[in-house]
Amino acid sequence: MSYNKITPDILAKITAIVGEDGVITDHAVLEKYSHDETEDLNYSPEVAVKPRTPEEISQLLKLCNEYFIPATPRGGGTGLTGGALAVSGGLLISMECFNRIITIDEQSMQAIVEPGVITEVFMNAVATKGMFYPIDPASKGSCFLGGNVANGSGGPRVVKYGTIRDYILNLEVVLPSGDIIWTTSNTLKFASGYNLTQLMIGSEGTLGIVTKIVTKLIPLPQLNVLLLAAFSSNDDACAAVSAIFRAGIVPSALEYMERNCIVWVKNYTDIKFDLKDNDEAFLLIEVDGNDKEAIFAQCEKINMVLEEFGCKDTLFADTAAQKAELWRIRRTIGESVKQHGVYKKEDTVVPRALLAELVKGVKETGAKYGFESVCFGHAGDGNMHINIIKGKMSDADWDNRLNDAIAEIFELTVALGGTISGEHGIGLVQKEFLPIRYNEVHFELLRGIKKVFDKNNILNPGKIFDVR
Repeated sequence: MSYNKITPDILAKITAIVGEDGVITDHAVLEKYSHDETEDLNYSPEVAVKPRTPEEISQLLKLCNEYFIPATPRGGGTGLTGGALAVSGGLLISMECFNRIITIDEQSMQAIVEPGVITEVFMNAVATKGMFYPIDPASKGSCFLGGNVANGSGGPRVVKYGTIRDYILNLEVVLPSGDIIWTTSNTLKFASGYNLTQLMIGSEGTLGIVTKIVTKLIPLPQLNVLLLAAFSSNDDACAAVSAIFRAGIVPSALEYMERNCIVWVKNYTDIKFDLKDNDEAFLLIEVDGNDKEAIFAQCEKINMVLEEFGCKDTLFADTAAQKAELWRIRRTIGESVKQHGVYKKEDTVVPRALLAELVKGVKETGAKYGFESVCFGHAGDGNMHINIIKGKMSDADWDNRLNDAIAEIFELTVALGGTISGEHGIGLVQKEFLPIRYNEVHFELLRGIKKVFDKNNILNPGKIFDVR
């Protein structure tokens, strides 16, 4: 699809909306907005803007519709699928000035927050009032809440507390037409027609631009214990995951790390860890609550399950420093791989009882195509992050055969009853694989929804699927 360029006259109209200090045209500064955390992607917008109000965004989108200019919304720039990149040029709308926590309502246990608030900042703010917002992706120290909503983000505590869909009650959204709406209501129940809030969550900025978020909050657990369990077999570690739940325990986090994860972290960070020769896989298990005796009783039960599945050693981290160090290992795996290797990152989900089959299939695919892999993720909900590392794979095979390998991994994932993304979204880089999961009926529905919201296809075009 061919869009119009931003002419000097159109730029003058944009400047009149957001002011000169809200417009970026310098190529050196635009470079910041030309990439996210996706590997090897760079698309520069013609102009970037930093609006401050929903009304300014409304005027910008009306202008884009009038002149047929593509508009790309952007949050913290931490995405992993190219979802916030201006692939068609045009106007990039940065939400960085929407950074206010408007209210934290302790009586109703709700908050109203703008989408440019950093996730960890919000988590800490509500924690000071004894409340908990449990959606904490690995990039929580830099990602924006609006981006979390757009991508359906999760994190390790989804397993006990649910996904972001369970915590977003209502959204103020500027539609591609420029209309401003609230999607539902600030209530825990909603049965008044189609739930537009849920439709917006995970829509990756293709249906509207979120300008306010109403979140549900829950009481902050006062205590937690963290366990690190070592196994001599990936299969045993994966099998233990499902068994923990069958024993009646729902941990607040249950993370899987294969041996290669620890190797990469040890090699490329200052983290110290005693990795033994026959340590092949690890489970990082957190149990939280408010009753110390109940927590330790659950830990004892978990330990019995772990021993049944061949756990070699269990480390109980009960000090804040020990817990922080173990979580640092888990949260720096992806960065260790990214900084020191040519790689591709995939985000698969299967029923948790089938994790071992998924990991085995990834390794077999790697042997077939010649790549290495590092597998880790949220085992408690079956969400496995697969880092495909070029290693000794030839440049030609990396360039020409890698997508075939990724397709095989996704085909296995879908055959196991899973899907090709759990929390990173589809964006630009995964859309070619979406037909593995969806048929033409699905795509016709998706295209129909997009058309209703965005008749001129000006908002974040080229993402998730192509519009005909």
